[in-house]
Amino acid sequence: MVRIAPAAVFASLLCATTVAAESDPVVVELFTSQGCSACPPADRLMHDLAQREDVIGLALHVDYWDYIGWKDEFADPSHTERQRDYARQAGRSMIFTPQMVVNGQQDVVGAHVYELNQLIDAHLTAAAEAEVVATRTGSEVLVDVTPVELPEGEAYDVRVVQYTPMRHASIRRGELAGYEMEYANVVESWHIAGQWDGAASQQFSVKLTADLPAVALIQRVGHGPIVAAARVK
Repeated sequence: MVRIAPAAVFASLLCATTVAAESDPVVVELFTSQGCSACPPADRLMHDLAQREDVIGLALHVDYWDYIGWKDEFADPSHTERQRDYARQAGRSMIFTPQMVVNGQQDVVGAHVYELNQLIDAHLTAAAEAEVVATRTGSEVLVDVTPVELPEGEAYDVRVVQYTPMRHASIRRGELAGYEMEYANVVESWHIAGQWDGAASQQFSVKLTADLPAVALIQRVGHGPIVAAARVK
């Protein structure tokens, strides 16, 4: 039996050149699968991203590798559709795993730490386009958004995403048969709080369906750039 545990090998590279930016973290979405033999290095990297204050790391398990012998227990068809939407935005017709998408704009193939770190640093030092604060009382989340420097005439989805910080999987068949995997920040649900025109400050609310950590994402309609993000407090 093979056990994959979080590795520290990526940590020093990831943290060497970035300064914590909890107020304006960079969103990194990992599209992965338990049926993908190339995914474990990227899955390990997500453990390190999940520890950073200046990054919101989210693991979105897809379902299109289920046919090769193992059905991913955490997969959701909506994650596959989100990845397809990103591909269409980039002018591509194919999707793949593992793939990391940074702030809804650029992508990194696999676990290319240096390239990923460069993209994260570029977003951390870029001028803010909007600000978001999200607070939770019971099952209700209030999301306050404020424009800083947004283009006119655009609309933005106000999304609240819930995730499980750590989930275990014992994979019995497929390309990773025999692996005991620990997956970090596994996305469980998406909630649309509303749509924002980006013209003035506005507050949105949404009811959550589970007692799990959550983050708020402000994303241009049509799976465009993520212009602001925050952890729900």
